[in-house]
Amino acid sequence: MAKKVVPEAARRRRRPTRSGTVLSEQIIVRAALRVLREHGSAGLTVRRLGTALGADPSTLYRYFAGMDELTRAIGDELMGRALDSWAATGDWRVDLRALGLAVHASYLAHPQAAVLTASRVTGRPREIAVDETILGILRRAGLSDAAAVHAYHAFIDQSLAFAALDAGSLALTDEARTEDEAMWQSTYARLPAASHPNIAATAPLLARRMPHSAYPAVLEMLLEHVAAQLAGAAG
Repeated sequence: MAKKVVPEAARRRRRPTRSGTVLSEQIIVRAALRVLREHGSAGLTVRRLGTALGADPSTLYRYFAGMDELTRAIGDELMGRALDSWAATGDWRVDLRALGLAVHASYLAHPQAAVLTASRVTGRPREIAVDETILGILRRAGLSDAAAVHAYHAFIDQSLAFAALDAGSLALTDEARTEDEAMWQSTYARLPAASHPNIAATAPLLARRMPHSAYPAVLEMLLEHVAAQLAGAAG
């Protein structure tokens, strides 16, 4: 006989935790973000999360099927925060730039969570809202559906790839990050022109530029590409 499915609302705990908090998905996700910030992705466990919530660890399973579902919910929260900080202007280029920077900033605000979730497709409401918004901007700008999907793919993957890359750097210890950044001065700037003429010629520029994210510059390249597509279609 098939096991009776308990409705989601009935599974959820209504009694306060030991700290007096009535749990919800959002409260659990916010607690998970705190645990990630303090202990890293390896430290995000059901037991540690239960301690942070002041609840029995098994309570998590009233809200999420497991840690993988919680991971997707964390990614969805970061996407939602990006959308919450963004406002449309009606100018496709301004709007895409601002939304890309908002996504990047939202993930970098929680680097450990970004490393854990940037490669995931959550399929949850807030991520879907971001995707709908991006596609809407591109289609209203005048791109065909095929071109809009192509640009959307490049835009969202680029945003998340740089979020993961830059968050990975922020997730390092201060000592390791400082050592990496100093490498442009301690190693690259000292390479001889005879064997490495191109690096030697650009070493001061590399030392100033490389410790910073390339995302804003690469985002502008993508926007230029979309603008060229629109100009070509108009022509």
